[in-house]
Amino acid sequence: MVAVKQKATRKTEDGALLARAVQRIAEYWGLTNEGLGDILGLSGSTVSRLRGGSWQFQPGTKSFELAQYLTRLFRSLDALLGSDDVAARSWLASDNIELGGRPIELIRTIRGLTQVADYVDDYRARV
Repeated sequence: MVAVKQKATRKTEDGALLARAVQRIAEYWGLTNEGLGDILGLSGSTVSRLRGGSWQFQPGTKSFELAQYLTRLFRSLDALLGSDDVAARSWLASDNIELGGRPIELIRTIRGLTQVADYVDDYRARV
C-alpha cells in the first residue's frame, strides 16, 4: 500500500514540476494563453489556471506528453543559443525554409511540435 501511495505522490509531483516548467517557458517565449493552449491542446481557461498554479498536468495524458515535447524543444533551443531568450524568441518568430514556416506557428500542432523539436535536436547534434 505504501508503494502505491509513493508512486501516486511521485506522479503528482511530476505533473506539478512540468506545470512550473511550462509556465516559465511561456513567460520566456512570450506565449499567450491562446498560443500555449493551442500547443498543449488545452482551453484558455485551463491555461489560465495552469499559469495561476491551480492546475497541473496528469501523467499519461496527451497534454502531459505535449508539455514534455515543449520542454524538450525549450531545453534544446536554450542549449543551442546559450540561454539567450531574445535569440530564442527571434528564431521562433522567423521564417524557416527547412521547416516550411515560422516555428512558433508550427508548434501549435502535434506534428509541427515534434518536427521542430526534432529539427533543433538534429541541428544541435551537428554542432
